[in-house]
Amino acid sequence: EMEAKYSRKMQALRDELDLRRKTEIHELEERKNTQISELVGNHEGAFGAIKNYYNDITAKNLALINLLKEQVEELRKREAVLEKEKAEVVLRNKELTEPLQEAQELVAELQKKLVHYNRDKEALMTSKAHLKVTQKELKDLQWEHEVLEQRFGKVQEERDELYHKFTKAINEVQQKTGFKNLLLERKLQGLLTLLEQKEVEISEVMAASNLDPSALSLVSHKLEDVLNSKNATIQDLQLQLARVCKAHNDMLQTFEAKLTAFGIPLDNLGFQPLSFPFPGQ
Repeated sequence: EMEAKYSRKMQALRDELDLRRKTEIHELEERKNTQISELVGNHEGAFGAIKNYYNDITAKNLALINLLKEQVEELRKREAVLEKEKAEVVLRNKELTEPLQEAQELVAELQKKLVHYNRDKEALMTSKAHLKVTQKELKDLQWEHEVLEQRFGKVQEERDELYHKFTKAINEVQQKTGFKNLLLERKLQGLLTLLEQKEVEISEVMAASNLDPSALSLVSHKLEDVLNSKNATIQDLQLQLARVCKAHNDMLQTFEAKLTAFGIPLDNLGFQPLSFPFPGQ
């Protein structure tokens, strides 16, 4: 019974699927036929359009060919007319060749004369313009010469005045600087001599006195502090001396540069400026 039951169900399912398959095949065929009809219609329309297009082109080309034939015929007629006119013009050219040659020779001669005339005219204009420019430059140079002569006289007066001022100033500065350097050197020499004496006295005192090591160390430290202070003072004096020497030398260089700028030879000073060496040199 179960086998018969399922056989019936199987047969019913087969019938249903067969019916569905047939239905779908029928629908597919209908859609295919519709598409085929649309494609045929489209192809027929495109073919008609192409046919009309090429028919129009053919008609236009035929019309153009006819028009070109007419133009060619007209051009042949015009060519015959032009050939006839050409023969007439050649004949007239032969008749006018000799007068034309004479006229060309005359024109060539006149052009040569015109070139020479234009060249002479341009040379004359250039000479006049150059003469005007030269006259103006001469006037400007004369005026500049007068101005330069006045300025030269004024510069000579200023140079003489500056020469006297610089000479006086260099003498004063050299005297002051030399005196100050001498004082600083003497002060430095005195301090060095005093330092040597103090060192000798301290050495004698320390040798003569039987101090214990701690007191001797204390005295030594104090002595070192005093020596360091004196050394700092000596270095400060040496630095001051170096600054004064440098300022003096810079002043001499500036003075020489000013003399050179005003065109005054250094030999005209009448003395040789003293350039101080720096301490240690």
